[in-house]
Amino acid sequence: MSTQPIQPAVRHGEPLLAVRDLRVTFGRRGEEPFRAVDGVSFDVRPGQTVGLVGESGCGKSVTSLAIMGLLPTRGNTVEGTAVFDGEDLLSLSAQQMRDRRGADIAMIFQDPLSSLNPVIQIGRQVTEVMERHQGLSRKEAMPKAAELLERVGIPDPRARLANYPHQLSGGMRQRALIAMALACQPRLLIADEPTTALDVTIQAQILALLKDLVVETGTAMVMITHDLGVVAGLCDEVNVLYGGKIVERGTRHGLFARPRHPYTVGLLDSIPRLDAPRGEALSPIPGSVADNLPWDSACAFAPRCSNALDVCVEKTPAWEGDDVVGLRCFNPMGVSR
Repeated sequence: MSTQPIQPAVRHGEPLLAVRDLRVTFGRRGEEPFRAVDGVSFDVRPGQTVGLVGESGCGKSVTSLAIMGLLPTRGNTVEGTAVFDGEDLLSLSAQQMRDRRGADIAMIFQDPLSSLNPVIQIGRQVTEVMERHQGLSRKEAMPKAAELLERVGIPDPRARLANYPHQLSGGMRQRALIAMALACQPRLLIADEPTTALDVTIQAQILALLKDLVVETGTAMVMITHDLGVVAGLCDEVNVLYGGKIVERGTRHGLFARPRHPYTVGLLDSIPRLDAPRGEALSPIPGSVADNLPWDSACAFAPRCSNALDVCVEKTPAWEGDDVVGLRCFNPMGVSR
């Protein structure tokens, strides 16, 4: 393979979260085990937003659930390390993780309607976090809950404390989830598709809110999304996942200016552009996520790749680069042969 050398990037400060060689295997009765996450490694520093990007089924949400200790333990195996502030989260007991979740690490889930308890008022759900981790009484926590709702842009926050989730719009439910996540000022925030099913205007408001929170508080954030538009406006660094592995990594500007993996290029080409000629067809990635080869003996993306070579179905491409900029491909885009 003839490629230009990948220049190492420089970042300052120690990572708050360092994930190394994370592997998640799901056991299936009567079938071969399925590896959903296969050797994922990345760092997140305070005040930094790191993106995990890919189609549904690429392993990005499973990665976050493994870090948070929220995967079922029966029949599943989680290997590797996820060191948060010097402590490996994957080695903690269930009780120790409960003490961490909400206080030091928080997560915004994909669907606010199913994430919020439908029979408990919003105020009670927000105050519960502060009662559990800060030792506040409900009376002490209620004014703070109202302040949180106001901070995330919910109008008339004191009245909303008495509302149930079904009485709020989709955008307000998502804001309430963000308020819950921020209740104890966590140092690490994991956002799993936080703008899914919201209209474009509300999406922009939620993303602007998250961006401001990271800047104001220095919180480290992991943004999980399939939407490269979200990445372009929010993330400092981007990890592109396919088949449970990171296939390309780079800074936001570098990745958009010069994508090198055919999968990354395919994701970008699938996005409608305002500057495209009228009537121009999109270029979708052929096939589906199920059209994979095992990483143990090939490149998983080869059956869908227009740039594939014979070697792509015979050998596993090695990672070239460092923990900031890198690529896993035998035949990158833009390389003359």
